[in-house]
Amino acid sequence: MKKLFVAGLAVLSMNVWASGDVEAGKAAVARHGCAACHGSDFNSPIDPSYPKLAGQHQDYLVHALIAYQRGAGVMNGRVHAIMGGQAKALSSTEIHDIAAYLHSLPGSLVLRK
Repeated sequence: MKKLFVAGLAVLSMNVWASGDVEAGKAAVARHGCAACHGSDFNSPIDPSYPKLAGQHQDYLVHALIAYQRGAGVMNGRVHAIMGGQAKALSSTEIHDIAAYLHSLPGSLVLRK
């Protein structure tokens, strides 16, 4: 019974960590200059080919940032001249915090049913 309780606490603490800290994410996007390309509201990027990030699914944002860190030539890697360098500077905690913050913003993304 005690082992089950400890295992449950471990899973719970992992979920809390994985969720990210919205306020820390807000500070991280300011520190890393994300708004310079994605727009101050993260709904109006400076180039139409850049994604709108506000309201995006948190797990997708985490996956995308990790993929940019991996880069070319590896499974699930992404290549982009700007994002590769930006993502490599991020810690795992910052990635989760940024994703939590961007997910919390009101977005103009439209999901089709």
